[in-house]
Amino acid sequence: MVAFNDIAHWRIKIFTLLLSILAVLGVIMALPSIAVTAYHGRWMVTLVDTVALAWLLALWRAHGLPYRVRVFNFLAILYFVGVAMMLTIGPISQVYLLAPPILAAVLLGTWPALAALALSGATIGTLALTGHARLYVSDLPDQSPVATLVIVLNYVGIGLLLTLTSSALLQRLSRSMDDLRSFNGSLEDGRNKLQAVNAELRLTSAAVASLNEMVIIAQAVPEPGAEQPIVFVNDALLRRTGYTRAEMLGQSTRMLHGPDTARAEVARVVQAMKRGTPVTAEMLNYTRSGEPYWVEMELTPFAGEDGINTHWVLVGRDVTERRKAAEAIHQLAFYDVLTGLPNRRLLMDRLQALLDAGPAAPHAAVMFIDLDHFKNINDARGHATGDLLLRAAAQRLSQLAGPADTVARLGGDEFVMLLAGLAGDDAAGGALAVAARIRAALAQPFDIGGQSYQSSASIGVTLLPRADQSVDDLLREADIAMYRAKAGGRDGVALFEDTMRAEVERRLAIERDLGQALANGELQMHVQLQVDRDERPVGAELLMRWRRADGTSVPPDVFIPAAEASGLIVELGYWALQQACLAWLRLSAAGHALPLSVNVSPSQFREPDFVAQVRAILHETGAPAGQLIFEVTEGLLIENLDDTIARMHELARLGIRFSIDDFGTGYSNLAYLRRMPLYELKIDRSFIHDTPGDANGTAIVQSILAMAGHLGLRVVAEGVETQDQAAFLAAHGGPGMQGYLFARPMPLADMLALLERTPRGTASAAESPVGTAA
Repeated sequence: MVAFNDIAHWRIKIFTLLLSILAVLGVIMALPSIAVTAYHGRWMVTLVDTVALAWLLALWRAHGLPYRVRVFNFLAILYFVGVAMMLTIGPISQVYLLAPPILAAVLLGTWPALAALALSGATIGTLALTGHARLYVSDLPDQSPVATLVIVLNYVGIGLLLTLTSSALLQRLSRSMDDLRSFNGSLEDGRNKLQAVNAELRLTSAAVASLNEMVIIAQAVPEPGAEQPIVFVNDALLRRTGYTRAEMLGQSTRMLHGPDTARAEVARVVQAMKRGTPVTAEMLNYTRSGEPYWVEMELTPFAGEDGINTHWVLVGRDVTERRKAAEAIHQLAFYDVLTGLPNRRLLMDRLQALLDAGPAAPHAAVMFIDLDHFKNINDARGHATGDLLLRAAAQRLSQLAGPADTVARLGGDEFVMLLAGLAGDDAAGGALAVAARIRAALAQPFDIGGQSYQSSASIGVTLLPRADQSVDDLLREADIAMYRAKAGGRDGVALFEDTMRAEVERRLAIERDLGQALANGELQMHVQLQVDRDERPVGAELLMRWRRADGTSVPPDVFIPAAEASGLIVELGYWALQQACLAWLRLSAAGHALPLSVNVSPSQFREPDFVAQVRAILHETGAPAGQLIFEVTEGLLIENLDDTIARMHELARLGIRFSIDDFGTGYSNLAYLRRMPLYELKIDRSFIHDTPGDANGTAIVQSILAMAGHLGLRVVAEGVETQDQAAFLAAHGGPGMQGYLFARPMPLADMLALLERTPRGTASAAESPVGTAA
């Protein structure tokens, strides 16, 4: 298809139209002319008209001929008619000869037109000079060369004017069409590019609208303090906020802010916008219903071609769940799950911050707070009640803390309060005053589930700053002071002193050395005899002794508590049980098969495999279980009473007998005693010490003897050191007696020598219940 702005296209269109018009006009005008000229006998004219009309009609119908062939034929027709008219009609017909050059200029171009004009001018001159055409000029002779020259020159001049004008117009038109074609091509390219850009924009708009990220585009208003109106929001933002597009368009970008949006963060973003720089921020926004949500946003300026910022593009991601997770992780990392108080890690961070301040640090104190007998509540009422009590205690502590103080829970029933900003001239007095208030607050009854629970607290206090202190030192010092308060009877306050550290270090040294004492053979089992009213041996108790390699001895009341605290008591207890079995075998081999008592600590007794261990030792040594008496304290009965009694019955089925050591100083009652497979009660030496001179002590001893008699239990009185005590006991039931009056604890070899000096035939407790109340 030929373009509309092609000159050749328009020449074809013009020629086709012109040919059609001339064909119609030729028929209309030539036929009458042929008829008239024929009627008057002008046969030459008739012939010319006929030939020209036939030629024209043939050319009009010859659509298959090339364009230039048809045009040349058309110009030939015009030339033929013009020459014929000049020959037949006269000089006026030379006007016909102007048609070929002018139409040649229109239909073919300048050079064909000039050629046609030259041919026409030559034809006119030739016809005039040869006399075939009569051309004349006024005042000049007819047929003169001068007249012919004048006419030809005027004809050519007019022809050049018309031809060149037509050619110039067509050339200008052609150039205009070329320009139009070029413009049209550029316009087409621009339209195609615009369509591509529009398609890309539609795609980008659809993509942005469907993004999961929230997008806001706001117009940039450069005036200071001016709001930036929103011009675009995507669907994700509308879904998250609950606003409609109409509600948001034209509004300020701050419309999503709320009461808890960080003003400092907003100010930072505003400063970046003033500078025209990108900025990233994380802040709290609000939905249409007022629900807060966290958004992480990137704000980017968009500048035009002139470099001036015209818009702001804000892309936001909802990070609410991430923030919640981060806060939960932070809460788990730095806060106690049960009470919501800071935990050890956060407490140590704050303590370290105080110590890092150096001499500039304010005077402060660390208080270690331990709830007394909390385990009793846990065991008696369950952990749920214990947890509620811990929460209530944490609340009371928090109410007593100042704004700069920290209350932390280390675990279990242990709390720590960091008092900051104490008066330097009396920091100790201020700390002790706060400790007294805490002690009083925790001593108030706790109402939990309609039940009232009484508690108390032991509090240790240490002060800071002091030279070369560390966080671990502070907590250790407060812990040491707290244990001093517990040792003083609980429900008290103790301020840390350097002497306490020395005591703890000695205890640690004892624990460390005790771990090696067994391997080094420094521990021994001594034996102390038990006798009846006639001072005949009826049994013995094995007692552990520690004699160091350097010859110094460590008293049992020093190393036994250390073994209990360090957990070594379990290992030592099994060793003592094995030694008791081996000791009985030696006694039996020597003919003195006395029942042997061995102490069992609560920690050892509660070991899950304790019964299996006892069974294994009995099997390994071959000692009879019926000759062993396990001495347990009443403290064993405080925890898990049912499990304890069940385990005692399991051991009793093996043949093991049980004795309650230090009876009367603990928490047993008659109901417990009746449920346990007991064999013996040992009266604590503190009661024997005041007997028979002290009426109260004497009454207690008599009560124990009477109760044991009713229960059918054997009784052993410890700490018998005088004849008066022995006589009193012999007169009141005759229990077994153990004390320095009869024998001190001694190595087994010494006791064997002592027994060898004792007359044979003495009865043993294994054979008869000697010493039981009658």
